[in-house]
Amino acid sequence: MNGIINVNKPIGITSFDVVSRIRRLFQVRKAGHAGTLDPDAGGVLPLCIGKATKVVEYLMDKDKTYRVGLFLGVATDTQDASGNIILEKPVSASDEEIRAAVNSFLGEREQIPPMYSAVRVKGKRLYELARKGIEVERSPRPITIYRIDIIDIRRESDKAHVIFDVECSKGTYVRTLCHDIGELLGCGGHMSSLIRTRSGPFLLEDSYTLDDLEQLKSEGRLETALISMDKALLKMPPVYISHRNAIKLKNGLPVPAEGLTADFIRVYHESGVFLAIGKAVCEDGHLRLRTHKWIGNDSIGL
Repeated sequence: MNGIINVNKPIGITSFDVVSRIRRLFQVRKAGHAGTLDPDAGGVLPLCIGKATKVVEYLMDKDKTYRVGLFLGVATDTQDASGNIILEKPVSASDEEIRAAVNSFLGEREQIPPMYSAVRVKGKRLYELARKGIEVERSPRPITIYRIDIIDIRRESDKAHVIFDVECSKGTYVRTLCHDIGELLGCGGHMSSLIRTRSGPFLLEDSYTLDDLEQLKSEGRLETALISMDKALLKMPPVYISHRNAIKLKNGLPVPAEGLTADFIRVYHESGVFLAIGKAVCEDGHLRLRTHKWIGNDSIGL
């Protein structure tokens, strides 16, 4: 089996646990997820199996949307609910001030990755250093917050719980966003809950729980959960080539590519079968199409 599965990851297990379950369910060796979700987070986790693992990197590059719980009045060392409390203060800000603070993070900005993250510094994962009580300087990274919709603000004694949806670029740490909002308001804050509702073209309402997939397998319909791997590449323009040119591309030879304007192209066999990610290159004054990443398909005799 080759394709992408839009999994609704449950809260309480790791992304790797989900990959292991999918390997067993689909009886495949090759499987990988496109963007880790922490154990305490749930929602959309696209998984690639078989030959589709070759397009994981293109799924990782997509924008994402989350439903976020922000608890104001308590800051933690991990910036989420699993950490130790490092600050606790009453929330004196009004609802209007909270809304203004949250919305002030819209747009392009730089964000410092949290210590409890998988970012490497001098070959070491930050979370490995954090667990030893070591904090190191981190370089800020450019991110973009495209949209924030505040759903609810609830008061809890002298604290406040904010629910909001956020659409953001790859590399955005939502728990750091929550931490930074708390700092701006002067009361501290942490991410109390996180559900990914979209990853690129994959939506929560179209996802499968692990129980759903178990049910499909018991009914002999597991393959119906598979999505064609080229769905991860829809921003690339498509081109259809003859069987003869497909053989050339497979063997590393270029084929004519006049009229192509994009660097990367989805390459299909004339029969409609997805074959490769191609790259348009200029050689001897002419545009040529070469294979950037061959996917292939045994069903058409290549």
